[in-house]
Amino acid sequence: MSGGTGALAPNLKDALSGRDAPPAMPVMGARALRAQNNLLEALVVFIPVALLLEMQGQTGGWAVRGATVFLGARLFYTPAYMSGIPGVRSAIWATGHLGLAMMVLTLLGVLA
Repeated sequence: MSGGTGALAPNLKDALSGRDAPPAMPVMGARALRAQNNLLEALVVFIPVALLLEMQGQTGGWAVRGATVFLGARLFYTPAYMSGIPGVRSAIWATGHLGLAMMVLTLLGVLA
C-alpha cells in the first residue's frame, strides 16, 4: 500500500465502526432483501396453516393444491421481484396468497 488517502480507508473505518448507519445498498440488493422479508412474512402464515392441516389429517385435495400453488408462486416471486417488471410481482404475490386462502378454507371446512 502506498501512502496518502486510499480507497481502503473509508471501508476499514466502516468495518471497525459500530455500524449504526449501514452503507447504502444497491437497487438489486434492496430488492432481494425486500423479497426475502416478504417470504418470511408469508411463511409465518403458511407454516402454521400447513401444520394444522397435517394435524387434522387434511393432507389431500384442496390443501395440497393450495400448498402447491403457494410454493410454486414463491419460486417465481423473487425472480419477478428482481426483474422489476411492473405488475408481474404483484400477480405472483396474489397467486401465492390464493394458495394460502385455499389452505385456510380447507382448514375451516369450506373446501373439502
